[in-house]
Amino acid sequence: MGLEIERKFLLADDRWRAAADAGEAFVQGYFCAEGNASVRVRIEGERANINIKAAVIGATRAEYEYPVPLADARAMLADLCIAPPVEKKRYQVPYGSHTWEIDEFSGANAGLVVAEIELTAADEQFDCPDWLGREVTDQRCYYNHALAFHPYRDWQSTQAP
Repeated sequence: MGLEIERKFLLADDRWRAAADAGEAFVQGYFCAEGNASVRVRIEGERANINIKAAVIGATRAEYEYPVPLADARAMLADLCIAPPVEKKRYQVPYGSHTWEIDEFSGANAGLVVAEIELTAADEQFDCPDWLGREVTDQRCYYNHALAFHPYRDWQSTQAP
């Protein structure tokens, strides 16, 4: 079984950009709104994958990912996904012994920037950069699946946690 151990954070400021790579465009769409799993197709640059994740909130969850032909992924995004795609640019930012993934969202989620770190154990220690803001791992609204169905642009300031 595949297992993802990941924590999510907001950003305190833009200092992360100084160490970031050029970034890569991502677009992903979802096949279902509810259920035991989040099922999506994602295009990352010139690669595409089908991804299935357990529909749980928290740092650890089951995850399966399989490559698919790029043309098939484009067709699935256009014809099978039930919500507008989530669009973002992902940056890699090395810090300490880890590489952070910074997702800068566009489209309906423009203005939202989230940092993620993948870990090998739920209790693994890691260095927190100064540009890191508060943790949002346990807040469903910051998950890509939630952003597909309730985008950031629709949040009211009183709704944002």
